[in-house]
Amino acid sequence: MIYEQKFHSKFKSDLRNIDKSVIQKIKDIHLANIINNPLQYEKLKGNLFDFYSYHFKENRVDYRIAYKIIDENTIVVYYMVAKRENFYKNLEKRV
Repeated sequence: MIYEQKFHSKFKSDLRNIDKSVIQKIKDIHLANIINNPLQYEKLKGNLFDFYSYHFKENRVDYRIAYKIIDENTIVVYYMVAKRENFYKNLEKRV
């Protein structure tokens, strides 16, 4: 299935807080991994039950990308990218 990609308005500002070498890998590798099969990653629970979380590690730092699949499973909306620390608490504040 082909998915369309969309970004939350604050997603690009999240990237400003990440090292430039990691940003390039996010764009080239990690977003491609998600869009190729977005249903395979962790489905969140509780207040964030309609979100998925993609995990990766760069330079010994854990990162997360939170996204939603909407519109009859045809659009992936990326909501947040950040280091793991306080990620889910900050995501709850964003939505």
